[in-house]
Amino acid sequence: MSGDITIRPVASKADRKAFVDLAWRIYRDDPCWVPPLRDEVHGLINPKKNPWFGHGKAQFWLAERGGEVVGRISAQVDELVQVHMAPGTGQWGMFEALDGETAAALIDTAEQWLRGQGMTRALGPISISIWDEPGLLIQGFDEPPMVMMGHHRPEYRQWIEAAGYEKAKDLYTFELDIRIDMIPVIDRLIRSGEANPKIRIRDVDKSRFDEEAAIILDILNDAWSDNWGFVPLTDEEIAYAGKKLKPIIVEDLVKIAEVDGEPVAFMITIPDMNEMIRDLDGKLFPFGWAKLLWRLHKVATTRVRVPLMGVRKSLQGGRMASQLAFMLIELTRRVCVDKYNINVGEFGWVLEDNQGMMSIAQLPGADINHTYRIYQKAF
Repeated sequence: MSGDITIRPVASKADRKAFVDLAWRIYRDDPCWVPPLRDEVHGLINPKKNPWFGHGKAQFWLAERGGEVVGRISAQVDELVQVHMAPGTGQWGMFEALDGETAAALIDTAEQWLRGQGMTRALGPISISIWDEPGLLIQGFDEPPMVMMGHHRPEYRQWIEAAGYEKAKDLYTFELDIRIDMIPVIDRLIRSGEANPKIRIRDVDKSRFDEEAAIILDILNDAWSDNWGFVPLTDEEIAYAGKKLKPIIVEDLVKIAEVDGEPVAFMITIPDMNEMIRDLDGKLFPFGWAKLLWRLHKVATTRVRVPLMGVRKSLQGGRMASQLAFMLIELTRRVCVDKYNINVGEFGWVLEDNQGMMSIAQLPGADINHTYRIYQKAF
């Protein structure tokens, strides 16, 4: 491509539309890209809707050449990242570009803004927080991502590394045929747990959804607190996440483990929404909403994903933690196969050095199907 590149801040409703809509141009010939719901992306970058902006600030830019949008990027500073990761850590994300020259200009613009905010290191791509879509896809381009995971062009890796970035962490997702039974040693562990009167595995109750969501996310904040990149969800974010998740929650696919009546572990399994929305082209109106409501009425996807799982920190490292985790997995597996005729499950993302979760994820027959990389660069 030729011509000068102009980078300018997103400043109007038309700019926000151009920012969101660029993805349709970037991936129009990619059969593995699933168009996101435009309203969801607009909500992510809107300070009036996304409670992340209660503790973070972000700037968004468009790259133009000859009056045509050819790239986009965000840069963000999160107060909670400064506390829970390291002071001076900024992030960038929402990154898309049509060519390497545009990519370099966008990344440089994001870095300049972060330096102006007093940041001394950048992590990216993270869009917009670790709880949204973290990392760049570097392996698994030939398969559509499941719900809440990203898809990127293979060239992005080269362009980001050319800007001086190196690996901070890799995140994995694992895919497996869930018709496969547990190996005998794990099966014995599960049966022992099922015979233990102190342990109860129950389905969530959507009639008490707010209460159930608070229980799950309280366990999550505790269980994940020592993980690299962890930033706790605020009460406002918990409520926001619950509102978005409620329509896709199937009661017998989300389970809470109790020991002596106290909730200590959970696992969320969700139908692959990407299967449901792929033909909507990101539009809920005029007819997409009716289609989606009908599809949500019953579990009719061929794949499910486990995006979140956790065991309270007080139990981690012991036999009980493994027992509860495998009980949650097995009881959900039975429902998926026997009731919903689902054969494929995805687990993750999992940090490459989270040995506890890696050992659980590496079930018989499970393989890494996607690798996402978070990059870092010191200024």
